Amino acid sequence: MIQDIFRLTHTSDHPDAVAAFERATEEVAGHRRDAGAALGEALAADPQLVAAHCLKGFAQLILARSELQLGAEAALLAAEQALQAKGGSEDETLLVFALRRATEGKFHAAADLLDIITDARPTVFLPLKLSHALRFMVGDLAGMLKSTEALAPAYDPALEGYGYFLGCHAFALEEAGRYDDAERVGRAAALAEPRDAWGIHAVAHVYEMRHQPADGIAWINEQRAAWTGCNNFAYHLAWHQALFHLEQGETDATFHLYDTEIRAQPTDDFRDITNAASLLWRLSEQGIAVGGRWEELADRARHRKTDGTYMFAALHHLLSLLATGDFASAQECVTMIGARAEGTGDQARVAAHVARDLAETLLRSAQGQLPRHDLSELAERLPLLGGSHAQRDVFMRALAHSAARQGNRREAATLLRLRAERRRVDRFAERMFHALATVPAAVTLPPTQPLWRHHA
Repeated sequence: MIQDIFRLTHTSDHPDAVAAFERATEEVAGHRRDAGAALGEALAADPQLVAAHCLKGFAQLILARSELQLGAEAALLAAEQALQAKGGSEDETLLVFALRRATEGKFHAAADLLDIITDARPTVFLPLKLSHALRFMVGDLAGMLKSTEALAPAYDPALEGYGYFLGCHAFALEEAGRYDDAERVGRAAALAEPRDAWGIHAVAHVYEMRHQPADGIAWINEQRAAWTGCNNFAYHLAWHQALFHLEQGETDATFHLYDTEIRAQPTDDFRDITNAASLLWRLSEQGIAVGGRWEELADRARHRKTDGTYMFAALHHLLSLLATGDFASAQECVTMIGARAEGTGDQARVAAHVARDLAETLLRSAQGQLPRHDLSELAERLPLLGGSHAQRDVFMRALAHSAARQGNRREAATLLRLRAERRRVDRFAERMFHALATVPAAVTLPPTQPLWRHHA
């Protein structure tokens, strides 16, 4: 048995394999580019390194693309065969069990199994990071904070991974609305571990939610040397910076970030797509022309319109299809989400409880039709989608627009008040409240007409 520097126990006689796995763990913790290469080195040194197979499988599932499911299942099979061939530590056994649940689409159950490891030994870092990621994807914000708060007393600054742990804790605090605590812990994470992009990101979220765009720009620029070494997570931090510039009315800076960082590479990664689609939606809602940028995203969306792996991703693809007026493809996407709601696993429940109703509402709104659902009640279900409050805000804005365009001032105002429970009033809310004061009740506006431009 060998315990790595992040305190995970491996059944292996190959210290070089474990050393490579340590590098892979740190690459994952810091959202860096070379995790795959390090895992390859680990498995070359010890083809039966159980944790390496498991981490490979989790990494593919977290990318949430249908074609990667087979790769995750192959990684699970390899891990199970290695476990059967040579036995394994409790850590390795639970990692395998958790990966099996995750490949079945049961991310909640997988996270619960990973938490068994940290319940027994609170400072084993990798299970915490994986559980944090899985809970984030399925909207278990309470579970994220419950986990990090329980582990915090055991973490000592001398421990390897301390700064990365603080980054997870900071983000969980931010999503719980504890912004002062989140800023303090996130800044401590950046000091303890300069490579901790997740902690940097948590502080950026605080500035987003507290409506401090100038502070957000300054913070991201101050930390730029740390986060530009990330994998595509760097595009997400650039997205945050673009949101701050847009909030200050600096559209040239916003487009520059979009073209040179956020969408400089036309990837098919759902995280990159969500950055791009939600930013273009914000620009478009203000009546700002975005050129042909929507078309590139819509081309991607047409290839993904029947991929029901992750509802959060599917809904962002739907935004791109609606923005380009491809209602036929949009209807196929909505139909897929409806069918997904009849299936099993976490994403089927997400589809049934929120994604199906939201998708139908977005499509009907884009076509100028009345919504079939109570929009305020639907807004309260949005956290089930996963992602962050800042990411889901594009849907909160869309629901407010849907109500306002139909002349339902009361519903629109209720949605804006719900939104304000999590964040300070920003330019969007100010524009909407001003517009609502001038829009006669029951007046239906064209679906693509920005409300405040029509009545300014």
